[in-house]
Amino acid sequence: MFSTSTNKNEDPWYLHAGLYVVIAILTVLLIKVAVIDPKAEIDTENYFKKETRLRMANLKEAQILWEKKHGSYSGNLDQLINFVKTDKFVDSVMNAFDSLTMKQANPFKNLTDGTFSPDSLFLSPKTNQRFVMKIDSAEVIDSVVTPAGKFLRTEKKIVKGTKYYIEDPNGYGTIGSIDNDALKNTASWE
Repeated sequence: MFSTSTNKNEDPWYLHAGLYVVIAILTVLLIKVAVIDPKAEIDTENYFKKETRLRMANLKEAQILWEKKHGSYSGNLDQLINFVKTDKFVDSVMNAFDSLTMKQANPFKNLTDGTFSPDSLFLSPKTNQRFVMKIDSAEVIDSVVTPAGKFLRTEKKIVKGTKYYIEDPNGYGTIGSIDNDALKNTASWE
């Protein structure tokens, strides 16, 4: 009834070896997809966020210097960056020395590569789109009255550039507000 011969139903060794190789390859791919790729993507996203915010902070400093020199803020990105690149006032501020802190008084921050370049202020690094920059404009109406109290006329005057707004096109933040004085020179991430 029973056969005394041992007939083993074993698969060849190379089949097992091939399965182990397939399992090892799938494990490596799973680790790459689940761990390595997301970490690289997160690192890249963090770089873009940091770089963008450094550039926007430098735009804020440029606006502050423009306002000190001209009495209002600039609504033109090209004009503002050209001001940083060529104006002697900016150059004197960048090369000034603060004797109290024994440091340079340069208001501009170095970017992640360790340098400051005015040309970098045009574009957001993630998509190379220009930063959005706006200034306010308001109509001021004033009444002119004689010393005796007699009404003479009303004068209208348009005031521009008392507030500014800078926005990153990729959503990494904003600086300032054209509606709210409390947000003047304030970054959304601070």
